[in-house]
Amino acid sequence: MNRVVEMTVYGAEQLCPSCVNLPSSKETYEWLQAAISRKYPDQPFKITYVDIHNPPEDEEKKDFAQRVIEEDMFYPVVLLENEVVGEGNPKLKTIYNEMEKYGYKPE
Repeated sequence: MNRVVEMTVYGAEQLCPSCVNLPSSKETYEWLQAAISRKYPDQPFKITYVDIHNPPEDEEKKDFAQRVIEEDMFYPVVLLENEVVGEGNPKLKTIYNEMEKYGYKPE
């Protein structure tokens, strides 16, 4: 593995209108963190949760949070190295495939 990748999960407390019966954005963030840690033990990665209605001062994160709202994206929206890899109900297989492009090895 070459470097620590950054994953950002954008979401909100309230479920998106089209995401009824799905876990909340925060639950998805916690689930992803646990699943990725199990799949790639001892391979560090950074995962951050961003509330789209209360984003941090970081301009890049603030801008993308605004984009999620303006474009009516299905959240949570999962970014890996600033590329969208999941929206609404992210698929682990897709995220794993993207992580492996950065040198992560399943164990």
